[in-house]
Amino acid sequence: MASKLVKRFLSQNDRNLSSTTDPITPAPLFEGDAILVDPKPKELKNVAVEIGDEKVIPIDSNSGDESSSVFGDDDPTIKDIPINVRRIVSFEDDPLLPTLTFRYFVLCIIFIIPGAFLSQLSHYRTTYAPYSVFFVQIASNYVGIWLAKVLPAWNIRVPFTSRSFNLNPGPFGSKEHVLVTISAASGATYNLAYGPISIAELYFGQKINPGIAIIFMWAVVITGYSFAAISRQFLLYDPQYPWFQALCQTALFETQKKQREHPSPTSRKQMITFWAVLAAVTAWQFLPEFIFPMLGSLAFLCWVAPRNATANFIGAGFGGMGFLNLSLDWSNVSSLGNNGSLFLTPFWTQVLIFFAFAVNCWVLIPAAKWGSLGSYKYGLMSNHVLTANGTRYPLMDLLTPQVTLNETAYEENGPLYLGTQMLWGMFFDYASYTSALMWMALFGFSQIRTTIKKIRARNSSKNGESINFQYNDRLNIIQRSYKEVPLWWYLVLFLSSFVAITAMVASGHLYIPWWTYLVALLTGAIIVTPLGWLYAISNFQLAIGTTNELLYGLMINAVGGHKNPTGATVYSSIAGDAWYRAQYMLQDQKIGHYMHIPPRATFFSQVFGATLGIPINYAVIRWVIDSKFDYLTGEKEDPTHQWTAQSLASMLSTSVQYVLVGPKKLFQEPLFKAVPYGFLAGFGAPIIIFFLHKAFPNSKLKFRLWNTTIFFSCLSGFYGNISTGYTSQFIGSFVVMYWAFRYRYKLWAKYNYILAAAFDAGFNLNMLLIFLCFGSGKITTMPFWWGNREESSERCFALDS
Repeated sequence: MASKLVKRFLSQNDRNLSSTTDPITPAPLFEGDAILVDPKPKELKNVAVEIGDEKVIPIDSNSGDESSSVFGDDDPTIKDIPINVRRIVSFEDDPLLPTLTFRYFVLCIIFIIPGAFLSQLSHYRTTYAPYSVFFVQIASNYVGIWLAKVLPAWNIRVPFTSRSFNLNPGPFGSKEHVLVTISAASGATYNLAYGPISIAELYFGQKINPGIAIIFMWAVVITGYSFAAISRQFLLYDPQYPWFQALCQTALFETQKKQREHPSPTSRKQMITFWAVLAAVTAWQFLPEFIFPMLGSLAFLCWVAPRNATANFIGAGFGGMGFLNLSLDWSNVSSLGNNGSLFLTPFWTQVLIFFAFAVNCWVLIPAAKWGSLGSYKYGLMSNHVLTANGTRYPLMDLLTPQVTLNETAYEENGPLYLGTQMLWGMFFDYASYTSALMWMALFGFSQIRTTIKKIRARNSSKNGESINFQYNDRLNIIQRSYKEVPLWWYLVLFLSSFVAITAMVASGHLYIPWWTYLVALLTGAIIVTPLGWLYAISNFQLAIGTTNELLYGLMINAVGGHKNPTGATVYSSIAGDAWYRAQYMLQDQKIGHYMHIPPRATFFSQVFGATLGIPINYAVIRWVIDSKFDYLTGEKEDPTHQWTAQSLASMLSTSVQYVLVGPKKLFQEPLFKAVPYGFLAGFGAPIIIFFLHKAFPNSKLKFRLWNTTIFFSCLSGFYGNISTGYTSQFIGSFVVMYWAFRYRYKLWAKYNYILAAAFDAGFNLNMLLIFLCFGSGKITTMPFWWGNREESSERCFALDS
């Protein structure tokens, strides 16, 4: 495997650009659940294409990529590709463009090392330094162009071989650019396994051997990458799955490529727009984030009655219901409800998210505060574990020096209590888990069945064709020029991680029974396709951490021993990354699919990026623990108030709750008895919606879009800290993803994904500048004034703290 990739790297020198064509075979329409393409391409000007619940009249292909004009919308190789994808991707390819060049490796080192450092460091601090993939995508383009100008075109001979490679094989190409960004997405990030490594040493005085720690960090990532093999056959090649975040990055890649290689008035306008919006967002965010915090939550009811407690609670966006509340802070408007940017997420998804928010904050919360919903009246909007009288529960007192439950302390403090909002949050969180499985089984069955048939047909074929030959859209036709990643590459990854973690568990280094590791793998294998399918069609990521913790708590309390709370974080690292990393591997592979990257080069870039970043992650962990130990544990107060390890403290509290106290004790309490029935609700709700869809398939209510998984997951969101931004997000999504998509499609197709990249890149640049200027060393705070009142930045002066 590695030798073939090295050969490709060594053989890449200056080449003449050429293009290849493949025979085109019409394909029957494949009808998806959330994306429907009209099967009647004739009389195209009168055909509407439906994406979710938005309809758009197809226009001339010149609205998007110029190369797409070669293929009309009635072309049989184009019709199965969603309309918004057609306007972004290029349908031309040069298979001879360089990929894994010397410049690629240099750029990976330049961008992955600082990204891995900053991302990991941020998880120990109160403030953080963001390292956006858009920053890498933008900066690597210019550094790559510069390297192509300054590097000598020398052929370097590899010692003891007859092979050589060129330091500078011609102009910096789009495929190198994409692979650098994909490697950075894999390696310039934090590692989920930092939790158990840090908790074991900080709170229990048990330092994990550095070699074991690094291998464990690598193994949990590679487990997720290997699990991508389960879903890629279903979710990667089928053109009906757009993967909206991948489409956004593709739009920016294509614009950069056109501006770099063949500048046109359109590409020039797009890049000017991108930089103008990036600069504007960067400058604007200094207002709500630092100078003028009031812009983060415009609580109109508080302006009318600033000293009225009821009006304050209804209108406040920080600790209230957020009614008639708007936000002009992009951090509050974007990425709410796990759905990503409002420029990317389909309107139907954002309708569900807003509806869930409205039910939670405008129906359930007032019913609990002023009505009879919930018997426990303390801490309605608190996310802390409480005692019977509403004070914060001293969870750490439940730990004995032998890391067992302190029964005496438990008797003294009494059972654990949660606020009513947290209780229904747990209920709907469990419901979303089973709903994801049922929704996939009911609404995704036809897609999965079709894909399985294609896989069987390919396996029974004796001509050795790749899966790209099972689909006849133009993107798959282009990818037929490249060798696919064989299954055994993924098996090697899985076996490597499996052997490593099994050895660590068997030798007692990871605090969990061996059989719970097998359960973590099994649950990850079951959930990866349903959750990936949901993300691919809706841009919604389902968080499953609470369910993983519950499952581990149930297992560990059914047997003796292994009660160290660190074990829960070990289990969550493995089970969580099995889904989390698989999802992002598939997303980046979709970028490779859109940008016509050889699949084996994409695979290598992902594994290489992670392997390069993990030692940097561990070096940060080691440095922080060695130099900030007393601050992190609370033995000393950090004068900067930055090294608080809030995330670790939260992990430990949850672990104590589920491992030492245990789900059995929790659910025996009257307050918690209804919570486990969430699993049953999640199982039944999709069935009801499915029957409604079958009974009324042409209803204007479009029951197939009433995705209960998204609805339940957003109902489980905790809105006690921030309930502002949701109304602003819904208004923005209506303008962008409904009105502009439907009635200004040509303009939308040209600029929407460019704007998405510009907003996110500008926000992340602003956060980095604020961190460097006001938070990296001595903390600098904004003086209080009218727009930044000390009592309340949103002027809700009577709101309970």
